[in-house]
Amino acid sequence: MRKGFLIDMDGVIYNGNELIKGADVFIKTLQDREIPFLFMTNNSQRSPIDAVNKLLGMGISIKEDNVYTSAMATAWFLSFMKPNGTAYILGEGGLITSLHENGYSLVTSDPDYVVVGEGRNFTLEMANNAVDMILSGAKLIATNLDPSPKKKGWSNLGIKSIVSMIEEATGKKAFSVGKPSPVMMRAARKKLGLTTAETIVIGDTMDTDILGSIQMGYNTILTLSGVSKKKDLANYAFTPDMIIESLDEIDLDAVIKKFTD
Repeated sequence: MRKGFLIDMDGVIYNGNELIKGADVFIKTLQDREIPFLFMTNNSQRSPIDAVNKLLGMGISIKEDNVYTSAMATAWFLSFMKPNGTAYILGEGGLITSLHENGYSLVTSDPDYVVVGEGRNFTLEMANNAVDMILSGAKLIATNLDPSPKKKGWSNLGIKSIVSMIEEATGKKAFSVGKPSPVMMRAARKKLGLTTAETIVIGDTMDTDILGSIQMGYNTILTLSGVSKKKDLANYAFTPDMIIESLDEIDLDAVIKKFTD
């Protein structure tokens, strides 16, 4: 049985602008052996070409087809729910591009959906507009519900905090498309053309990568090079199939054998 990988980026491949040990070698090995893989990121601000260029600067050469973002999943989902619909956006580049590519028009009044993604350029006035639109019937969509990292000096609040504000102001709950939602987890697998049993997910976050994968029945590898640490595992009722310190530890043949036997 063949295998393929869905791989988170931040915390697995790099931390900020620093490459994590072994990540470049692991990706090159997948490429050399023609093992299918897809970078699966909740970052809706970044477009695939942005991800390609960032990785290239770290010595990893990939194609845009190797990247799947929550913005892409959100745009696909909306085009399935309501083809050629309209949206009011609290978000930036990657989300705007994905919606356009899926036939959506961006409007400033009477939208079908209000869509919240990462961004630093939207204002409280825009949030107020979004509240009015939702109270007038627009549906609230979040590309993901990633929390703020709660670090001093952090300039990006995290989508969860923005969505929570809008939910409280409207009394409406957002539908989140990104990890751990099965919408994104399933769409990413299908993009690679894999079955459930053929899919291996590598992630650094128990609440998104690992939770979503276990709910879908995928094979899971938690790397401790990012958000979740070994001491955190006691807080969860589920566990990953494998735990590594970083991609530098991975023996690809042993991993494939483990998830084939």
